[in-house]
Amino acid sequence: IKYLVMTLFEQISQDIMASMKARDAVRTNTLRNIKKEFIEAKTAPSSNGELSDADAFKIIAKMVKKGKDAADIFVQNNRQDLADEELAQVKVMEEYLPKALSLEEVKEAVLKVVAEVGATSLKDMGKVMGAANKALAGQADGKTISGVVKEVLSSL
Repeated sequence: IKYLVMTLFEQISQDIMASMKARDAVRTNTLRNIKKEFIEAKTAPSSNGELSDADAFKIIAKMVKKGKDAADIFVQNNRQDLADEELAQVKVMEEYLPKALSLEEVKEAVLKVVAEVGATSLKDMGKVMGAANKALAGQADGKTISGVVKEVLSSL
């Protein structure tokens, strides 16, 4: 038996159709925005016309961060209605991201990266951050990774 493995791009395309049939406007618009970003990434001059799931996760994670930041700004400007719209879209986007790692799991991964790159002090922060961001793409946000890297390197 051959199993069909769908890319994230194909999954989003399929889910757009389902959300249109269900007349779920928020979901449809959110998925269309995600697909637009995917298509832009696939057709960018620097790309090879392909979009790996890892790259797709990075795009969605970036969109989630943007949405949360926008919601914060709306709340500061007393526009809870707009903040709620942003957060509803963020919720849909987060369904497509891998489960976020716990702080312990992030620390474990960072310790592996530190060992791999041979980091010995805080001076190696840049080297470790680059490798850690790649290893934990879509599974933890940059702020969390940075904090853990700093903590780990300080204790060496």
